[in-house]
Amino acid sequence: MASRSVFRSLLRASKLPSLPTRAPRCFSNSTRLAESPAQPSNHERTTHFGFETVPEAEKESRVAGVFSNVAASYDTMNDFMSLGIHRLWKDHFVRSLNPGSSSTGNSPGWKMLDIAGGTGDIAFRLLDHATNINNSPSSTITISDINPSMLAEGKKRSLATSYANSPRLSFLVANAEDLTTIESNSVDLYTVAFGIRNFTNKEKALREAYRVLKPGGVFACLEFSGVTNSLFDAVYKRWSFSAIPLIGQLVAGDRASYQYLVESIQKFPKQEEFRDMIKDAGFLVPGKGWEDLTGGIAAIHKGIKPIEKP
Repeated sequence: MASRSVFRSLLRASKLPSLPTRAPRCFSNSTRLAESPAQPSNHERTTHFGFETVPEAEKESRVAGVFSNVAASYDTMNDFMSLGIHRLWKDHFVRSLNPGSSSTGNSPGWKMLDIAGGTGDIAFRLLDHATNINNSPSSTITISDINPSMLAEGKKRSLATSYANSPRLSFLVANAEDLTTIESNSVDLYTVAFGIRNFTNKEKALREAYRVLKPGGVFACLEFSGVTNSLFDAVYKRWSFSAIPLIGQLVAGDRASYQYLVESIQKFPKQEEFRDMIKDAGFLVPGKGWEDLTGGIAAIHKGIKPIEKP
């Protein structure tokens, strides 16, 4: 079973070194609406949208506005602001998961789900690795995103791959907090890269990830995190809040979306807290539960759905 092989490989894996570099981060989506936000009532559940406190019902639409605004320029913007380092992070993320391992051309491949996968950056890498490294032409992936504009960009980019219009690649408009169209215990690998910090209810999304994964299946998240060196952190924050919104204005004509982006990174739980959220959802976490990249600018978190004893 593919999920059991994933489970065993993660338990055997030795600690990988952090990637050295000083590049800044920025790879997700969300923008402010032009109109003034509604003030939450005393009885309304609230959450954060960057540094703002907004009603939960409002955050989803505001995040959707961001993704729609930045869809076409999303990866170009990331390249420019990170000097390409996000591509190294993503490559390392996929290698650490080793998709398609322990499967052959005659056996069932991995069934993978890439959440907030929009432009297909992670999904295409996963399929390439499964096919070219592990000889698993039967491994498949569904790219799911709540935003149709981001999925449209991914579909367009898929035309430059060998997976376009094949049964190995599918697209799904869905909210990660309510994956009703995906069966329980049906997925070998669930990935989310630079997306979960935009979710309104992260705990609910983690529970849904647990539900859809097979026993032995793996939850894997690549996300911005907490810089571990205080001096580097101070320099990095100065860069983030001064330069990134300005670059957003110059390159994408959208300062507000990238201002939100920087704020959302600061509001996302740091490494230990997010690890504990994953454990609270029911997952087992290998080792300390995360791997820092580039001094903690980003981190990889993994959780394994326990295999039920007979």
